[in-house]
Amino acid sequence: MTRALKVFLVAASFVFAATGVFASPVGIYDVVGTNPDNNGEYTGIVTVTRTGETYQVIWDVSGTRFIGTGLGAVIQNNQFLIGPADKNDIAISVGYTSGNSFGMAMYFLKEDGRWEGVWTSGGSRNIATETWYPR
Repeated sequence: MTRALKVFLVAASFVFAATGVFASPVGIYDVVGTNPDNNGEYTGIVTVTRTGETYQVIWDVSGTRFIGTGLGAVIQNNQFLIGPADKNDIAISVGYTSGNSFGMAMYFLKEDGRWEGVWTSGGSRNIATETWYPR
């Protein structure tokens, strides 16, 4: 693990501990994002449900449905641990599909309850941003 990553994880653990913000990503959100290949903005709805040790993530954007499976992440003992879905998750990593396309994303919980992340689609050389706003 790089020194910068260790510093980030320790700092993040203090921020989350100080603010008391611990919540799983389960819920319904308004989503706003950009596309990685043309920076065009999109809006829609994303629904996150817990399905055992994973999350099911469904985006409905401009009449297209994207379905994903996510893993959670928590901070324990000043370490960032990725694994099964947990009520204390402060991050979620998602792989998704839609028709013949696929991609991956990573989101982090912010103090105000929104989730901010980055994503890319299969074959792209770029990443884009996406934010989930609780409804």
